[in-house]
Amino acid sequence: MKMLAPVIGGWYKDLQTNGLFEIVDWDPSSLTIEMQYLDGEVAEYDLDAWREMRLQRAEPPEDWRTAFELDDEDLLDPDLPMHPEDWSNPLNFIEPDTMCGVEEY
Repeated sequence: MKMLAPVIGGWYKDLQTNGLFEIVDWDPSSLTIEMQYLDGEVAEYDLDAWREMRLQRAEPPEDWRTAFELDDEDLLDPDLPMHPEDWSNPLNFIEPDTMCGVEEY
């Protein structure tokens, strides 16, 4: 069987365990490959162990974000200001005197 090169961001299927994983790091200096399985488990193998694995390239599954508890809201930038949908309401421009959860000293 032909050995596959580890590609960061590439998905692979381990034919012995039927495990589906993504390569998250490949360090050529230490010859280690870090992978994250679909269930969120992280594993690290050296190049010798990688060569012994029976692998095939795989497409990323449709639900690969579920193990990481990600959804579409996580794609939003938390540093961007939140703007109200309706800019015509004057109440949207009133700033509160206090902020919940923030104490002044």
